[in-house]
Amino acid sequence: MEIMQVLHMNGGMGETSYANNSLLQRKVISMTKPITEATVRALFSTVDATFQGSLAIADLGCSSGPNTLFAISEIITIMIDLCEATNHELPEFQVFLNDLPGNDFNTIFGSLLPRFKEKLSEQMKSKYGASATLPCFFNGVPGSFYGRLFAQESLHLIHSSYSLMWLSQVPPGLEGNKGNIYMARSSPPKVLRAYYEQFQRDFSTFLECRGQELVVGGRMVLTLLGRRSDDPSSEECCYIWELLAIALNEMVSEGLIEEEKLDSFNIPQYTPSPKEVRIEVQKQGSFSIDCLEVSEVNWNVFDTDFDPNVVSKDGEYNLARCMRAVAEPLLIDHFGEEIMDELFKRYKAQLAACMSKEKPAFVNVIISLKKIT
Repeated sequence: MEIMQVLHMNGGMGETSYANNSLLQRKVISMTKPITEATVRALFSTVDATFQGSLAIADLGCSSGPNTLFAISEIITIMIDLCEATNHELPEFQVFLNDLPGNDFNTIFGSLLPRFKEKLSEQMKSKYGASATLPCFFNGVPGSFYGRLFAQESLHLIHSSYSLMWLSQVPPGLEGNKGNIYMARSSPPKVLRAYYEQFQRDFSTFLECRGQELVVGGRMVLTLLGRRSDDPSSEECCYIWELLAIALNEMVSEGLIEEEKLDSFNIPQYTPSPKEVRIEVQKQGSFSIDCLEVSEVNWNVFDTDFDPNVVSKDGEYNLARCMRAVAEPLLIDHFGEEIMDELFKRYKAQLAACMSKEKPAFVNVIISLKKIT
């Protein structure tokens, strides 16, 4: 599997697209807004020394859909409010939207960005009058963030949400992970070790690259799907994939999928604990940690207002579509497109059975970093 080519969300605006099935990810971005705001405020305190009239922001793993510009919109709004409160001249904003080459950049620049610019223009006019404008320049940057993407010391702020748990490749040495598609309770210790070592290599490389691209005093806000437990095979991070593996194993037992096909498929993801994230940051040495927090979002919360007390009646349907939007390109590349409808029908049934008996949650690890060297 060539990860660079197939690791992307479902594009377009169709029923199974990421654009129409990413409320969960939007909720996570909303939940981290206080940390993002504190980070932008801290960055603003160095505005005179660092910005020189221009602010360069990168969103890494931007995907394609309503969330693509959601965090950027929040960051720009916070900066506008800070400048207004302090009578500071607004900087020019240079925004870099990064994802792997398979991402649907056409939808971003063809339909999402024009609407976003129009909304931003209306916001500026309502605040500063009919003639007010906000110089804001957008650039698409296709490529892996496990390598250099930007010029030396050219960025002030980096944001990334629900992207860094994806690895640069399926870890080597997973041959003994039969019947599983990820780390699981039945996975041999060497499989868990292989996943962790791949995470260490990838996250260290990410920090090294970003350390070169950020100015001294620049900031990063990173949100990863993670776990609280020290056990990398714990249910809190692996159960969502175990249920998909159950559906795949059912299809193997019925002759719909070859067993060898299943045994050779593994998800290129690692959900770290806060401790594991902290260790890699401290080991790499380019950043200090301003904030490291853990939060949770229930599998069954998909309401548009993000009220944690309101639970969707069709939670398993929404979650199955969300996971399909995320994982389908990987699955199609390995198993073929013809089994997808049947697979996700079975997966939905597994989710329904699970969610009727318990209230599982995704665990988020959020870290705010400052470039120090």
